[in-house]
Amino acid sequence: MAGCCDSGCSAPKQAVSPRYRRILWIALVVNAAMFLVELGGGWQAASVSLFADSVDFLGDAGNYGLSLFVLAMAPVWRSRAALVKGLTMGGYGVLVLGVTLWRASQGGVPEAATMGSIGLLALLANVLVAVLLYAYRDGDSNMRSVWLCSRNDAIGNLAVMLAAAGVFGTGQGWPDIAVAAIMAGLGLSAARSVVGQARGELAKA
Repeated sequence: MAGCCDSGCSAPKQAVSPRYRRILWIALVVNAAMFLVELGGGWQAASVSLFADSVDFLGDAGNYGLSLFVLAMAPVWRSRAALVKGLTMGGYGVLVLGVTLWRASQGGVPEAATMGSIGLLALLANVLVAVLLYAYRDGDSNMRSVWLCSRNDAIGNLAVMLAAAGVFGTGQGWPDIAVAAIMAGLGLSAARSVVGQARGELAKA
């Protein structure tokens, strides 16, 4: 492939697995639905960690859609898509961090029961998607970004449930704030990983 690129021709398209395409469609639908569920629940519960998770679901739905769009394209386009997704992850991390700091300055105690129940539902949804995508976790930067989205979502859902338990046990809002800050950090870390791999692939292309 290096010789082909050196001679000026584009990299050949790779065969697209029908199973992988179906999994991406499932992931897109699940994430779009959970965005609506968590957005409403986060508003009702006044929970910044649920808000963070809902925004993550929305971003992931968009990322899955982008992955489907470039799936049959040449590798260089998939790397470019991964770069866009990595930058989106970074934007998510910055947004959640900003909202978390604002929420911390406002005070208040979220509703633990709503946080816990919606967090459990979101966890089940993300574990399903993560299991389906597990076999593709070591693919190109585009596949890796999809896997990291699902992995981080499952970790985030566990964190939301822990935050709900912390809010219930302490009667204070700081566990919700702490979990939202951790989720922001996960987003920034995943962004760095995906952007770095995508840039490396583009440099080779």
